[in-house]
Amino acid sequence: MKYDYLIVGSGLYASVFAHEAYKRGKKCLVIEKRNHIGGNIYCEKIDDINVHKYGAHIFHTSNKKIWEYINQFAEFNNFVNSPIAIYKNQLYNLPFNMNTFNKLWGIVKPEEAKQKIESQIEKLDICEINNLEEQALSLVGTDVYEKLIKGYTEKQWGRDATELPSFIIKRIPLRFTYNNNYFNDKYQGIPIGGYTNIIKKLLEGIEVKLETDFFKEYRDFEKIAKKLLFTGMIDEYFNYEFGALEYRSLRFEHENLSCKDYQGNAVVNYTEKEIPYTRIIEHKHFEFGNQLSTIITREYPKDWKKGDEPYYPINNDINESIFQKYNKLSRKYNNVIFGGRLGCYKYYDMDKVIEAALEAIAVEFGE
Repeated sequence: MKYDYLIVGSGLYASVFAHEAYKRGKKCLVIEKRNHIGGNIYCEKIDDINVHKYGAHIFHTSNKKIWEYINQFAEFNNFVNSPIAIYKNQLYNLPFNMNTFNKLWGIVKPEEAKQKIESQIEKLDICEINNLEEQALSLVGTDVYEKLIKGYTEKQWGRDATELPSFIIKRIPLRFTYNNNYFNDKYQGIPIGGYTNIIKKLLEGIEVKLETDFFKEYRDFEKIAKKLLFTGMIDEYFNYEFGALEYRSLRFEHENLSCKDYQGNAVVNYTEKEIPYTRIIEHKHFEFGNQLSTIITREYPKDWKKGDEPYYPINNDINESIFQKYNKLSRKYNNVIFGGRLGCYKYYDMDKVIEAALEAIAVEFGE
């Protein structure tokens, strides 16, 4: 047998698994359908700017072990995610905090903001939660919902908020402090030089084949490898035996501009439904760049169909039921490991991806 592991995909989960298996003396072959490594955290250097080609990725965690692990492969800067939202040319801070409430209502004290929100919720008199709109209104009241949640959410999911299930918004963080840091995690930053360098270091010494389709070239992996790590779509692996799982997808529109600074912030959300994109990313701000030009990316949500990149699992009851059938079936395959966002039909933050990959290694090697 030529390889111990055939690893399908070169995203963060697959690369951490490959790295750890290689450290333990295992021979791995990593195959990647795209023409580059890194999956959705891939960064391409254009005009000396590290462009996040598949949307903004900001590393954050409260897990010291994971923070120390990823810092083996990169030095992180002190970027703090402080996005802003624009609604009808008015600018609001995210997450919803006292700066947001001051802009909405002119109030300055936390108790005033709490009273304003509670008053709006009380007037709505929502007795039963039947959809996302009612859920959100019952949590934040009318103004925050109408200006900062409704349009953005409807664009993101491609449906009216009254047609969306309430579970999509289980809670909405309201902060009654003047703190614009989006994440509560202790550790946060962007790898200096971009994420692709992390993947390169993880895959050092490991054979990698790009533009290689598992289903066309390695479906009979047993001929070359003892085991398979599959980080693609679990339903595709089983030829959609129980039906196709649903996703939302994205389209990215990149633009190189001759100005030094386009929007003054790394991430700006556009919450009006009439504006077709959900946000604009200005990549140089992730690494505090001073380049003479800038690159922006407009992010457009879209319906997913086979052949599109699946970004967000739609974890409703129907899809969860389908996934559990695939998950049960997968347990019969002792020589196949399913992992990552698509293999587990689960949206992961990057720290949780690393944690899951390390847990899989521990199980695999009995540690």
